[in-house]
Amino acid sequence: MQKIELTKDLKIQAINEIKKYFSTERDENIGDLSAELFLDFVTGKIAPFFYNQGIRDAHQYINERLEDLFGLEKSTNI
Repeated sequence: MQKIELTKDLKIQAINEIKKYFSTERDENIGDLSAELFLDFVTGKIAPFFYNQGIRDAHQYINERLEDLFGLEKSTNI
């Protein structure tokens, strides 16, 4: 799997959210570098679990919709 890449703007937003989380939830002030390193860890090691679950959920959803197609068949009493 390819590494998950964020746009520059999304990366800045994520870093700010991480810093805010550490400040409000843990009463710790961390800098941009620490927040970026934490983000790199999350995107490299944790995010693939969520990505893979999203793939499984999409697969299940599509399969269910494909099964619904059979309900649209017309009667062929010949």
